[in-house]
Amino acid sequence: MQYIAYIVFAFLAYQLLSVMLNVVFHQKVRHSGEENNELVSVLIPARNEEQNIGNLLDSLVRMNSTRLEILVFDDESTDKTAQIVTGYSQVHPAVRLIKSEGLPSGWLGKNHACYQLASEAKGTCFLFIDADVILHDAIISDTVAYLRRHRLGLLSVFPTQILKSFGEKVTVPVMNYILLTLLPLIFVRISPFSSHSAANGQFMLFDAELYKKTEPHRHFRSSAVEDISISRYFKKNKIRIACITGEKRVECRMYSSYRDALNGFSKNIMMFFGNNAVVAFVFWTVSALGFIPVTLSMPEYLTAYIAGIVTVLLLYSVAGRQNPLRNLLLFPLQLVFMIQVMVRSLIVNKQKQSSWKGRNIYS
Repeated sequence: MQYIAYIVFAFLAYQLLSVMLNVVFHQKVRHSGEENNELVSVLIPARNEEQNIGNLLDSLVRMNSTRLEILVFDDESTDKTAQIVTGYSQVHPAVRLIKSEGLPSGWLGKNHACYQLASEAKGTCFLFIDADVILHDAIISDTVAYLRRHRLGLLSVFPTQILKSFGEKVTVPVMNYILLTLLPLIFVRISPFSSHSAANGQFMLFDAELYKKTEPHRHFRSSAVEDISISRYFKKNKIRIACITGEKRVECRMYSSYRDALNGFSKNIMMFFGNNAVVAFVFWTVSALGFIPVTLSMPEYLTAYIAGIVTVLLLYSVAGRQNPLRNLLLFPLQLVFMIQVMVRSLIVNKQKQSSWKGRNIYS
């Protein structure tokens, strides 16, 4: 039992090191103060997004520091998404609606939408963003400047998450907990190893020429976690990438309920662990039950162990611009959610039955 306790402390030490590096080397997209003269193609895949698309388009048409073309791909929506976008296009010439002609065999909907958008885009940078994202100030021109300054092929941003319901507060922070306690994000940019890769499909900015050369959405047309797959593919091919979290000028409300989060995260949680279910469940077991071997075999160090966990929770919250006290209080419930997601992920991947926006993502 003492040997297990040593493993638990080693795991905690790694988490502490990771979150400390994420705080100390927190990457920021600073305001350059310079007007960007490049044409940026903002590419938005949208399926049944009538509740969100207007807010995103409002935030985009207000921007005047960047030359934009705003392309929205209506992926066979059954709501008023297309009508809303058409209304904006009649007032703002930069906005254009592209209608789907159907989903080809072998493609997932979002990947096909992104690929079709890119084929219509004319900018020197392609910015893929989800319809539930809201952008502020000069974030597009500043991220383009960051991309050029660091000679990147891809810059991805984890938005600051908008959490309103209790279910969201229990579920959404789990993503940052896993990511920031396992991977110092500075490694995504400076490390040569593809295992040090991360990306978020909510905000992915590509150099357009490189995108056209590699066609990543076509390459991963059947991947349900194309963002992470693309980031690893780029690093394997010596293409520089970067990933940033906690950017306050990029906001998103990912899910509106516990059920939505359970369904959504079950599609991709295993990718955080290299698609290794054993590693995932070991991570959860040590995170949730590590106090047991410490209590039984090394009780004199239990206070230090608890202090270490509290420090991890506070630091990852700071790095991800989340409420530290709330995450500390809700951590037990977040662990319950995490194991639910992992179990559900195994089930849906085995059965190949998981729907999103009314479509089976495995069909």
